[in-house]
Amino acid sequence: MEPLDQSEHATTLFDAFTADRAGKMWTYMPVGPFTDAASFEEWMAWVCNSKAPMFFAIIDNRSYKAIGFASLMRIDPTAGTIEVGYMAYSPFLQKTPIATEAMHLLMRHVLEDLGYRRYEWKCDDLNAASKSAAERLGFQYDGLFRQALVYKGRNRDTPWFSVLDADWPRLRAAFETWLAPDNFDNGIQKVSLSKLTAAP
Repeated sequence: MEPLDQSEHATTLFDAFTADRAGKMWTYMPVGPFTDAASFEEWMAWVCNSKAPMFFAIIDNRSYKAIGFASLMRIDPTAGTIEVGYMAYSPFLQKTPIATEAMHLLMRHVLEDLGYRRYEWKCDDLNAASKSAAERLGFQYDGLFRQALVYKGRNRDTPWFSVLDADWPRLRAAFETWLAPDNFDNGIQKVSLSKLTAAP
């Protein structure tokens, strides 16, 4: 994970995103799909100067190419809360250990390095994959905000999920166990993350 930088990441990100030829990864995003590099770079110019949300590139260390991004947003130091969101995962990142490790690194940064007390995840209620990912990562369901937003010409009901600082020691151990090399045999997990992160 590293701060999103237009000069460093725009080209490799756009190349990675174009692997999703149908543009499905943008269905529940407020932007995209981007049909050309120029429009993507124009958008990148805005996000790279944004203080809130704060965007991070997700790097594949084998190729040192950016293959997705995520952001920290709705940052409230007084309440001690941060939301992870505005995530775009290219086909090279989706359903990989890299995707899980990226979420682990952000969660650790917020709850451990920065000392925040609540880490939030929100999505479109129609986005079954995002809701499933939140639960797999150890987020607990907090409730549904009905008709919370309108974007791309449609209504969005928004489910809220959270991880609290008190949850972090258990979840950190779960992530470290799952990400350990001995949990994989020829790339196949031995123990699922969902089993490790399930609330007692």
